[in-house]
Amino acid sequence: MLIVHKYGGTSVGGLDRIENVASRVIKAREAGNDLVVVVSAMSGETNKLIEYAEHFSSNPSKREMDMLLSSGERVTAALLAIALQAKGFDAVAMTGRQAGIVTDDEHTYARIEEIDPTPMRSAIADGKVVIVAGFQGVTKNGNVSTLGRGGSDLSAVAIAGAIKADQCEIYSDVDGIYTTDPRIEPHAKKLDTISYDEMLELSSLGAKVLQNRSVELAKKLNVKLYAKSSFSDNEGTLIAEESENMEAVLVSGVVLDRNQARVTLRGVSDKPGIAAEIFTLLADNNI
Repeated sequence: MLIVHKYGGTSVGGLDRIENVASRVIKAREAGNDLVVVVSAMSGETNKLIEYAEHFSSNPSKREMDMLLSSGERVTAALLAIALQAKGFDAVAMTGRQAGIVTDDEHTYARIEEIDPTPMRSAIADGKVVIVAGFQGVTKNGNVSTLGRGGSDLSAVAIAGAIKADQCEIYSDVDGIYTTDPRIEPHAKKLDTISYDEMLELSSLGAKVLQNRSVELAKKLNVKLYAKSSFSDNEGTLIAEESENMEAVLVSGVVLDRNQARVTLRGVSDKPGIAAEIFTLLADNNI
């Protein structure tokens, strides 16, 4: 099979964890699979780079921020390729640009416009494991661009669609999709399967296992998506089109968002335009 793996920041959060990822990749390779592996920056690295930039400016150029922030994923990709090579497996690290990912010009929140899969397919045909730095691409003007928070998930799904992978496996520190956050509710149950639409709803409401844009793209491209843990061998959760085989449940999950506040306004006049005036003031103050 042709499989895309994606490893998040906690999965590659140190040299020992990159070693663990290398072992997982080797296991999949020895099972006869061709692999493209998309990696995030090591956990905490992106925030550290943002702090470095803010030391010099409270409002740094978005173009330069893309140059800066994209470096974290490139470090991880190179280290993983080196780890695989040291174990006797042929691997090649690629930036988003080298992998053929072209985006629009919206720096720090770019959208993927197209992917030329030729470089990746060529490396796969040569028997290499392809390691791609996630979260990034290149504009048509040749500038480095980034895809926004969680963009490595989006990179993985887009690549899976472009190379027509059999499936895309998203690895994190959680072994699947749960009915609610298991760190808050210990009796939460892991779901074997969930539909794209249900997962998109959970992601948009704050569930952090998968980036919502990646789920939306997976549905559009019909990419078979799995959420798995890089720290266990559990089966994980399949995200796919809803089918008759899925359990006929009305509610698949509950999302908790602690960053909410409720404000009640009393004595507001019931006149046209009052509500618009209130919400305009809130919007102007980024509330």
